[in-house]
Amino acid sequence: MKIEIWAEVTCPWCGLGSHRLDRAVERFEHGDEVEVVHHSFPLSSSFPMDQTFSVRDALLRRHGMSGSQAEASTRRIEALAESEGLRPYKVLDNLVGNTDLAHEFLAHASAEGKNREAWNTIFRAYFGQARPVFSMDDLLDLAQEIALDREGTRQALTEHRYQRQVRDDAARAQRLGATGAPFIVVDGTYGVPGAQDSDGLLDVLRTAWDASHPLTLAADGDAPVCGPDGCAVPAHS
Repeated sequence: MKIEIWAEVTCPWCGLGSHRLDRAVERFEHGDEVEVVHHSFPLSSSFPMDQTFSVRDALLRRHGMSGSQAEASTRRIEALAESEGLRPYKVLDNLVGNTDLAHEFLAHASAEGKNREAWNTIFRAYFGQARPVFSMDDLLDLAQEIALDREGTRQALTEHRYQRQVRDDAARAQRLGATGAPFIVVDGTYGVPGAQDSDGLLDVLRTAWDASHPLTLAADGDAPVCGPDGCAVPAHS
């Protein structure tokens, strides 16, 4: 079974949603037969490439949220994440910026066979350590952490080798019905918008599995059985 998840690097619901998906797969009876693939859904392309902003400033500029509103909203997400095993999970006391280059880095890492490792590492760096993930140097440091060649990564990002792929990834999600991130597609059939809890995701995984693995009875059903009304004896006995 293949599960695809589209996400934005700095979206707190995406980091939490990715964690919840991992927990659901761990609990799934057929988890060892599941492939999880992360895709890009950039949401910050309107930010300047060479600037970062505090989350407080970004929420005020983009959504008109006051300091107290920003505090309440982000602390709620932090508390949810920590209650589910993500400790620490830094949302309010963090920076945001243009993540286009970060998504190109993730596409490059994926091409090198490190899709999940790269996404897990960038979420852990950003939300777990409040590290910036926006500049070339930020991303080259992450490349070294997952054993990617630093100079090869620099060349791929300098040439914007994966820029088109990032755009195509996001466009495909939109064709599938995504209006935001995270967005999950299970087995190419079941779309799950938003950061659903792990119980709900587990239900979807089981439904998708059962649909693609229908049970076929191996006999004609005329063998002795017991039911709510007692034990039936076959007519030919």
